[in-house]
Amino acid sequence: MGIKSFQGKRAEPEKPKSAPMLVRDYMTTSLVTFKEDENILDVAEKLTKNKISGGCVVDENNKLVGLISEGDCMKQISDSQYYNMPLEDTTVGKRMTCNVETIDGNMNVMDAAKLFIEKRYRRFPIVEHGKLIGQISQSDVLRAAVRLKSNNWAD
Repeated sequence: MGIKSFQGKRAEPEKPKSAPMLVRDYMTTSLVTFKEDENILDVAEKLTKNKISGGCVVDENNKLVGLISEGDCMKQISDSQYYNMPLEDTTVGKRMTCNVETIDGNMNVMDAAKLFIEKRYRRFPIVEHGKLIGQISQSDVLRAAVRLKSNNWAD
């Protein structure tokens, strides 16, 4: 006769439901921002010093008014050299992108990843109640994906 267990059949342990990975949990909130009246050379210096490829342009109330990038600065520097124009007069407001697409901080990070692929942007600002509260970049999304892999993909 074999030994019988009095414990009965054990139920499969429930896998914890993973909480949604939201943009707000991975966005950067300590931003280097710019003003419309800043000189383009000062912006290039800030971008280089902070090792970033671009940033948000805000007004005095922290309302998003545009984006400025390394490419915008390089274009201005190139144009200035080609047309022999002084760079001292060139401001962010003349070179920034004004129609900025933003995303919601409550969006799932993987949905944001899809937007990065579709739009080919490097960053998306996050605005709440009319104010800039953060920015998510492609590297922020990659950080979320690595975390997701360590939590779920190995199951």
